[in-house]
Amino acid sequence: MSELRRINQATEKAESKVDDKKSRGLSSLANAIALLKTFSEKDVELGISELSKRLGLAKSTVHRMATTLVIGGLLEKNPANDKYRLGLTLFSLGGLVRRRLDVPSVARPILQELKSELNETVLLGVLDGPEVVYLFHFESTHAIRMQSDIGVRKGSLCTGEGQVMLAFKSDVEMDKALSGPIERRTNFTITDPEQLRKKLLKIRAQGYCVEDQESEVGMRCIAAPIFNMNGEVVAGMGLAGPIHRMDDDTIMRYVPHVQDTARAVSQRLGYRPF
Repeated sequence: MSELRRINQATEKAESKVDDKKSRGLSSLANAIALLKTFSEKDVELGISELSKRLGLAKSTVHRMATTLVIGGLLEKNPANDKYRLGLTLFSLGGLVRRRLDVPSVARPILQELKSELNETVLLGVLDGPEVVYLFHFESTHAIRMQSDIGVRKGSLCTGEGQVMLAFKSDVEMDKALSGPIERRTNFTITDPEQLRKKLLKIRAQGYCVEDQESEVGMRCIAAPIFNMNGEVVAGMGLAGPIHRMDDDTIMRYVPHVQDTARAVSQRLGYRPF
């Protein structure tokens, strides 16, 4: 056998070993991912035997993987029953993902669906001091419609989006808002603090707001709160249209759609109601 042939064979053998190691490494990684995904809200803690059964792997293999994952903080072992549960490192990583999910980017496609379904203007706003700042909107295609512009500011107490956010703030924050000046935008704007307080508490109880020409004459709005993973209200979304299309019956028919949309955005932001 020539020297060149021996070198080529040795090289092929070494490369084959490297490929085998890579294959085993990828297989081990896939098994570790599958192990982590075995846990759920129903199965918070699992033992080696149960994990082995579900994964179809030997107990010794599962035990080695679990030990490695514990060292990495991805699993924890409960010393009381020797079962395993997801570790705090996963919680930290999940927090990084959720922080990347900002409200506008998460809400945009979901609110677009609502506009397409009902063809009334859909708006998203956030609180900035005593005002609501509108981040974006999807306008109805009707000739007569609610119009808005990105970055527009309105007093929070005269808009559906502002009222629904204030309703789910703390009592201290609500009191602070009601103690300041209340902008009168139309003859329908509520400017009496006690009357407004009653409305805000009603909104909190029912989970949505109906704003009736308090911001724009001839326009009505249904608004619902959007919550983050900590249960804090971070935005308000509204469905607005002219009073001749948004009569009382239509309002009540649309309320569940608005609430479901706000709930979908909240869930995408990590909100889980207790």
